Order: sequence, then C-alpha cells, then structure tokens
Amino acid sequence: MAQLQNFILEFGNDFAFLSRQKRITIGDEDFYIDLLFYHRKLKRLIVIELKLGKFKPEYKGQLELYLRWLDKYEKQEGEFAPLGILLCAEKSDEMVELLELGASGIHVATYFTELPPKEWLKQKLQTAVEVSRNKLIQ
Repeated sequence: MAQLQNFILEFGNDFAFLSRQKRITIGDEDFYIDLLFYHRKLKRLIVIELKLGKFKPEYKGQLELYLRWLDKYEKQEGEFAPLGILLCAEKSDEMVELLELGASGIHVATYFTELPPKEWLKQKLQTAVEVSRNKLIQ
C-alpha cells in the first residue's frame, strides 16, 4: 500500500495524500478505504481501491458506497463529487462497459503482477507518443 501511495504521488504535485485505510462507519459497520487522495486541480477527493484478483461486479457497489459517503460527509464547499479508481490484476472491458462505471465516477485499471515483455512495452510507448503527437497537431 505504501509503494502504491508513493507511485500515485509521482503523478505530480497536484495529488495530496490524505489517508491510508481510512475508516468510515455506516450504521454499525466499519469499512476501510485503501487510499484517499485529494487532487488540487480537479478539486475532488480520489479513492483508490486495490484488489488482488480480477475485477468483480460487487466492487462497484463497495466503491459507490465509499464515494457517496465521502460526498455526504467529507466533501467541502466548492469541491466536485469524489472519483474512484479500482486497481485490479485483470478486468473485463465488457463487464466494465455493462456496469456503466464511468457514469458512477468509477474507473477500473489493471496492474501488472509481473513485468511484460520488452517488445510489448516498446510498442505501447511508441503508440502513446504517436497519440500525443496527433493531439498536439489537432
């Protein structure tokens, strides 16, 4: 969790770390948000949940609960609704699409459990550079 926290902070100085394993209580149950950040430019709280296996539909409900709680009890005046990021070892694009996660302010990303082949990384980097160049030209 600490390594993930440091990795997120490397995205830039607009991310501010707020909490790790933030406890929230709903009714008589305690829940724990893996990582909670604030993004200065976006003016919103960012929840990051790390799942060790592949994406499951029930993760949507869990993260939606956290986002609604934060929106009700933690969001300050002038801030936008919180966003959630689920980091999973695997995801199904079709499942993510059918669950309409983007409409809920939830985004799903995968992480690598082992380093991919060098050629694959090289191709991804080249594609990213081409996409960036095309956006600059437009």
